[in-house]
Amino acid sequence: MKPGISLIAVGHASSLFLAITFALCVAFDLLFPANAMYQTWQGLLPGFEWISWQSFFLGLIESYGYGWYFTLVWVPIYNLFATRSAAGKRLRQERG
Repeated sequence: MKPGISLIAVGHASSLFLAITFALCVAFDLLFPANAMYQTWQGLLPGFEWISWQSFFLGLIESYGYGWYFTLVWVPIYNLFATRSAAGKRLRQERG
């Protein structure tokens, strides 16, 4: 069995995590405006403005996209090291 993790599974999980986090942060900002951090979102998400439905959905889409960016960089690196580690372990076992 080949070591590693699924690009598709991690992509959707990471992206959904970031989109949910964005939505929860927007809700927090609306409930507690004195502690709002929407200025941070404006810096991280191109085109995001406080607050409109169009901007909210743009933020969700961009957050989801950042999850895929993370995945497309991180998963291949992880899988490379997992494969090398497994190959090294097999080699050590064969040498006894």
